[in-house]
Amino acid sequence: MPVKLSSVPSAPVVLVAPPTSIVPATKKSELLSKSVSPTKPAIDSSVMPQKSQSRAKHKPGIWGIFGSTFLTIFLAEMGDKTQLATLLMSAQSSSPWIVFAGAAAALITTSLLGVLLGRWLANRLSPKTLETSAGALLLFISVMLLWDVVQMGG
Repeated sequence: MPVKLSSVPSAPVVLVAPPTSIVPATKKSELLSKSVSPTKPAIDSSVMPQKSQSRAKHKPGIWGIFGSTFLTIFLAEMGDKTQLATLLMSAQSSSPWIVFAGAAAALITTSLLGVLLGRWLANRLSPKTLETSAGALLLFISVMLLWDVVQMGG
C-alpha cells in the first residue's frame, strides 16, 4: 500500500542571491583567488561610495544652518554692549516694546548687511582667503582693544 506524504502541491523554490558587483575577470585564476567570506559581502569596494566623499558632498539642511547661526549669534551677543544698552534704554523708557522693536530692527539690519557683504565677498574670494582675512581682522581688533586697556591702565 503506497503512503501519501502530503496532499498540498509543492511550489517551486526560488533562491535570490544578494546583490553583488559584477567585476569582469581577465584570468581564470582571478576568479578562483577571490573567495567569499561569510562575514564580508561579496561586493567590490571600488564600486561602493567612500564615506569621506559622501561627507564632503553633504551640505547641512536649512534647520542645521539656522540652528548653528542662531546659537552662534545668541551666545556671542549674550551680555554684550548692545544687550546692555537695550536693557538701559528699556529701563529708562516707558515703552519697552518700542525699545525692543528698535533694537530688533537694528540687529536685523546689521545682520542683513553682514549677509550681503559675506555673499559679495564669497563670490570674489576663495573660502581659505576669507577665513584667513577674518582671522587676521579679529586678531587685529583684539590687539587694538588690548592696547587700549594697557594705555588706560598706565
